[in-house]
Amino acid sequence: MSLDVFDELVRLRAAGARAALATIVRIRGSVPSFQTAKMLVREDGSTVGSVGGGCVEAEVWAAAQEVIKEARSRVMSFDLTDDSMADSGLICGGKLEIFVEPVLPVPRAVIFGAGHISTHVSKIATTAGFRTWIVDDRPIYANETRFPEAERIFSESFEAALDQIRPDANTYMIIVTRGHQDDDNVLRWAAGTGAAYIGMIGSKRKVRTIAAKLESEGVSKDSLERVHMPVGLDIGAIVPEEIAVAIVAEMVHYRRRGAEHPQSKKLFEAHRS
Repeated sequence: MSLDVFDELVRLRAAGARAALATIVRIRGSVPSFQTAKMLVREDGSTVGSVGGGCVEAEVWAAAQEVIKEARSRVMSFDLTDDSMADSGLICGGKLEIFVEPVLPVPRAVIFGAGHISTHVSKIATTAGFRTWIVDDRPIYANETRFPEAERIFSESFEAALDQIRPDANTYMIIVTRGHQDDDNVLRWAAGTGAAYIGMIGSKRKVRTIAAKLESEGVSKDSLERVHMPVGLDIGAIVPEEIAVAIVAEMVHYRRRGAEHPQSKKLFEAHRS
């Protein structure tokens, strides 16, 4: 029995896998397929479905690999009346457009700390398409009443939570605990993980102090340089709601653009001078 494109798409997203979906969105004249025909291209290059075969499908397959890598959609146009297409055996005489879009797993935001800023970060991140996990050693703060949208809540010790969390390239970690020591401990652990994004709140002085301490303990410079600290885009945020907006905005920016946080390296270098 052939595999259905939509069933496989759902399975891939549930498994946290990446792919690209190509759909014929416009046809003019005669082409070797039909409008809305789809081909799902997995990250390993294997496919489900078809958009017509031949050199068109080969070009779409190659473009899908880039769409997966860049996480950006693109529209491809093909003129099958072109002489080069005829040389390839495609003499249908039509034209078509194919939309190739990334199929990305739902990102997970793990928020360390369950204070006022965290409640807003969790709500805004959920609205922006993240699944949120909350970590705090205070059940009175880390609970379903304060975080009804959270997918998972850890309310024991930070150490117990760290033993259970397995960050991957789909994980965004935000460190906003109630004290420097907890921030220090979580950052030391987080810096050595494969998380896509790590951000820590704090003043420039706090950032320099913790960075210097962790480096002296053997945490590599490269690991610390990839940490976004102070976390959040510089929008002049003051109150918890604004700070949460700045944090989630940076997460979204990183997810869509993969840009480095210019302050991280600057602040890290500052503590060395």
